[in-house]
Amino acid sequence: MDLNFRTLDLNLLRVFDQVMAERNLTRAARNLSMTQPAVSNALTRLRDFLGDRLVVRSGYGVEPTPRALALWPAVSDALRQLENSIAPGEFVPAEANNTFLLAMADATAAELMPGLVEIMERDAPGISMRVLPLTTRDPRRLLDERHLDLAVGYFRAVLADLTAQAQAGTIAAFEHQRLYAGQYVCVMRRDHPLATAELSLDAYCQAHHLLVSFSGRPYGFIDEALAALNRKRRIVLTVNQFFTAGQVVARSDLLTVLPLHFLRVTGSIQELTWRDLPFEVPRVHVDSLWHRRMSARADHRWLRQAVSDAAARGLAMLGDTLERPRAPTIAP
Repeated sequence: MDLNFRTLDLNLLRVFDQVMAERNLTRAARNLSMTQPAVSNALTRLRDFLGDRLVVRSGYGVEPTPRALALWPAVSDALRQLENSIAPGEFVPAEANNTFLLAMADATAAELMPGLVEIMERDAPGISMRVLPLTTRDPRRLLDERHLDLAVGYFRAVLADLTAQAQAGTIAAFEHQRLYAGQYVCVMRRDHPLATAELSLDAYCQAHHLLVSFSGRPYGFIDEALAALNRKRRIVLTVNQFFTAGQVVARSDLLTVLPLHFLRVTGSIQELTWRDLPFEVPRVHVDSLWHRRMSARADHRWLRQAVSDAAARGLAMLGDTLERPRAPTIAP
């Protein structure tokens, strides 16, 4: 098809960008201060110009065609660059009154939020944060539907997918930033029978375990590592919060696996001890994840930098508050 770009109404691309961002004609119309019929008409005109359906109805919204998915990144980038050139967004933290929505696990929040609040009180006293529990390892739908501004956590499968898209030459709809690498350790009460004995692989597998699972699924990356060794553990309790896990383990014979940096904020540090796991597990990387439509916004850039600075502050404090437990004495 011979397309003449000079005849294209560029306003149609603004409509297309919003429909792709929202996956919903009603929300796109609201963002554009248009009626839904006007958005539908604009989309029809762009479909006729491109010779592609672009989106098809799906449930309460629309799903893009492969042509739309391939076209959107270039359109979105061009619109953002034009917007920033003509009317660059100005964000003055000291004068702002934004409310940001973040999602993270309680262990991550305990690590980041003290430093983040310090930054807010010092630099942006009018800003508010709402921190929601992270209940999934793939928060892309929540970010896509604008239920979140930023998600922070361990998103191994998501990052692998984004890497695969980049290697295939596709511009992904999401971006991320590495905040820190977390070390996971075996945690138990200080007077646990294994606290004064060698923590062997056999002893670990024979013990009873508590699993922290955001989804409730009674299987995690520790179990994947054990399965690779043809071993398994007995999980007798699954909870969805690291804080709850620390409280339960401090008062039982259960073992659990927690981020090392979380121990100092459990409120039970005097009742807990930890050991290195008796098998290899990969480092757990904590990343911030956001929708790429937010990347150029000055307020969102400030948020991402503030979260990154808070993470760096937390890591600096970690070395001063935790010391490696003494190795148990093994009888000759």
